[in-house]
Amino acid sequence: MVKYGMSPLAALQADLLNGAKLLDWEGQIGALKPGYLADIVAVPGNPLDDISALQHVDFVMKGGAVYKRQGP
Repeated sequence: MVKYGMSPLAALQADLLNGAKLLDWEGQIGALKPGYLADIVAVPGNPLDDISALQHVDFVMKGGAVYKRQGP
């Protein structure tokens, strides 16, 4: 979406916030709040400055457990 002119922030919002609305899961996903379901990804850098940072995930936190990529 960014490649075709959308800002990084708008692309992330379209994915995360609008996805929750489309799935009728508002109030359950789409935010980092107590009681919400969430997976968290750590990337090197700020995807709002460079969206390609999302292609280099350092780890994922799911259900409170951290999963790290093994190898290169």
